[in-house]
Amino acid sequence: MPDYVLAADIGGTNVRVARVSSTGRISHHKRVLTPPAGGVAVVDALATLLEQIPRTGVGAIGVDVPGLAYNNGDVWAPNIRGWKRMPLGVRLQERLHLPVVVESDRNAFVVGEAWKGTTRNCRNVVFLAVGTGIGAGILADGRLLRGHGELAGSVGWMAVRDRYLPQYAKTGCLESHAAGPGIGLAARRLLRRNISAPEVARLAAQGDRRAQLILERAGHYLGLALANLVSTLNPEMIVVGGGVAEEGGLLLKTARETMMRWAQPIAVRQVRLVRSELGDAASLLGVAKLALDATRNSGHTLFENAAVSSQHVDFRRRRKSTVGGSPA
Repeated sequence: MPDYVLAADIGGTNVRVARVSSTGRISHHKRVLTPPAGGVAVVDALATLLEQIPRTGVGAIGVDVPGLAYNNGDVWAPNIRGWKRMPLGVRLQERLHLPVVVESDRNAFVVGEAWKGTTRNCRNVVFLAVGTGIGAGILADGRLLRGHGELAGSVGWMAVRDRYLPQYAKTGCLESHAAGPGIGLAARRLLRRNISAPEVARLAAQGDRRAQLILERAGHYLGLALANLVSTLNPEMIVVGGGVAEEGGLLLKTARETMMRWAQPIAVRQVRLVRSELGDAASLLGVAKLALDATRNSGHTLFENAAVSSQHVDFRRRRKSTVGGSPA
């Protein structure tokens, strides 16, 4: 295993990079705005940032993206222009001459939390990211749950109402009501002014009853989704993170109450619902862990398949730097 890997988190707003040690220490953190032009401009900005980090002892690169990572390292990211099938893994490998692992941000989040966060020593975990969108990373018996087309965890599309609305075709039912843009839209309709989800949360904290009602409604829908996840997956822990989750105490309070009422009664008594302790660091740590594991499991100098080695996560108990699982 190398001493270090380079980790990168690509979002619709920012591109963040860092060097991460094999024990999970983050250093050389850098950030730039995501180029609005999209396309190869985002790849160039990322590669330029990575080139600024010392390479001594670095054995691989791990990158997470806000969308779908295909097994060949191609990426679909709907909130980055021109990324319908961006060959991110190949482009980075050609420029930086290091093995590259490409992963979805939701999977990076749950792996980061399981490695160094709240869910250490847990094998059945859901990380629910609630921000501009909504997605979930899922560990089942210590393995990432991916689905047939790498789309497991797309919980923003979960149906939490019985009446279909046209906007669901683009963003999904849950995301339309409980993510940041959905909360902002509900607030604009009720308050009749342009307002964002964080501003709604601040008004609610100050006692504005209309703002509180908006968050309670969004929290109810989020709680229904949590109840479905608990009843379907029977996790030990659900970690909630993302910008909206960090701002919305009332939203999470209502979500917890709804989850407790609607979920399978035995399963809901077994689960802990907590906020993320790692914040933004979770995704960098998660994709670094996947890159470290991929490097150990591959004999290639350069991966022939950029993302293939991220198909499983090694969580063996005998390694102090990993989380619980069956002894190797």
